[in-house]
Amino acid sequence: MENTPPKRPTWFVAVTLVLILWALAGVASFAAHVFAGEKMAAEQGAWDLDYYRALPAWFAWDYAVATLAALAGAVALWARSRHAVMLYIVSLVGVVVQFGYVFLGTGLLAHKGWAATVPFPMVIAVIGCVQIGVARMAARRGWVG
Repeated sequence: MENTPPKRPTWFVAVTLVLILWALAGVASFAAHVFAGEKMAAEQGAWDLDYYRALPAWFAWDYAVATLAALAGAVALWARSRHAVMLYIVSLVGVVVQFGYVFLGTGLLAHKGWAATVPFPMVIAVIGCVQIGVARMAARRGWVG
């Protein structure tokens, strides 16, 4: 008898596809930050340009880890890989480091205010937690190896 993994429900496959699209949007945002960030910041004004130029070099590397690990996690989830959980954890750590620095190590909150800066990063962090939860559930149910 062949050892085949349990069939994944349609809703799970749909969620996995949405997570891949979400991760691709994150990678696109990272690419824009790296390749057009200075131009986009300049269009927003002098403060934004100074802010962008003051970001430490490690910030882009952390951004890369956060977004690429999320994409790898989503693909791993789709491919039934047991690595999905760890990749999503790495991604969430990257998100926490990234936004921790933005909120605690820069003057962004003071300049733009909480309402303009906090909601979307909170959504990103919540989705990161959901990704980990979905991957863990998939592992428990045998949908990933």
